[in-house]
Amino acid sequence: MNTERFPVLMRRLYELVGEFEAMFPGRPFTPDGHLVGSIGECIAAHYYGLTLCPPSTKGHDALCGDGRRVQIKATQGTGINTKQDALHGWLLVIKIERTGGFREVFNGPGRVLLPLLEKKKPINKNGEYNVTLRQLELLQIAVPTGDRLTRIVP
Repeated sequence: MNTERFPVLMRRLYELVGEFEAMFPGRPFTPDGHLVGSIGECIAAHYYGLTLCPPSTKGHDALCGDGRRVQIKATQGTGINTKQDALHGWLLVIKIERTGGFREVFNGPGRVLLPLLEKKKPINKNGEYNVTLRQLELLQIAVPTGDRLTRIVP
């Protein structure tokens, strides 16, 4: 799969969003839902060399070359929702910026989040917990560099 054009297309998508918002002041055109999730998974595949699993694969979204399972979470907001059972492999959380770029927020073993979730209550009947990006940034500090997925595209 050739993904060289991916960063260019991402910038174009967010340029279009900006044009729509300028054309209709006060009306947000924020990509969300499945679109943001798919964009996040494609960012991870492109920049980290991951192999994406079929959509709706239980518990993970991608595989590393060494077989590690990776759960990918993307947001444009201030947090993510996750289930405990999605944290048994590696977790990659990214914030998609309005420029079409992204910022890595958390990259490491998902189990690092488990003590935090034990102190929280699920936010819905599906057993999802909300974790803020700030909480993830603080947890990231304790993850050794060797336990992080390697970014292969700068």
